[in-house]
Amino acid sequence: MTTTEFLASTTFEVPGYRVERTLGIAWGIIVRSVGVVRGVTGGLKALRQGEVSEYTSVVDAARHTAFERLVAHAHELGGNAVVGVRFDSSDIGNGLSEIVAYGTAAVVTSA
Repeated sequence: MTTTEFLASTTFEVPGYRVERTLGIAWGIIVRSVGVVRGVTGGLKALRQGEVSEYTSVVDAARHTAFERLVAHAHELGGNAVVGVRFDSSDIGNGLSEIVAYGTAAVVTSA
């Protein structure tokens, strides 16, 4: 199943669908390192004002991966949707960042 076949919403409703039942918390997690080359390049760019694209691309890719893992977990629980989707992130040391996507796995049907 791809994420395009799966319904996800940051609210607790999916427009045009009815939540038949919820299946519990689902999550997707990834721990990412920026890497030496991007870390050095990004560190130098961080000395200037503005976006540090090396870090942005790493975080964006990590969020996509966390979301894909969230969808897979919700599917394993028997869901065809996730409601209340949220993202959190934290530094866990040594240049590593944790990104987690979470929500409530649900079964939804057309309204």
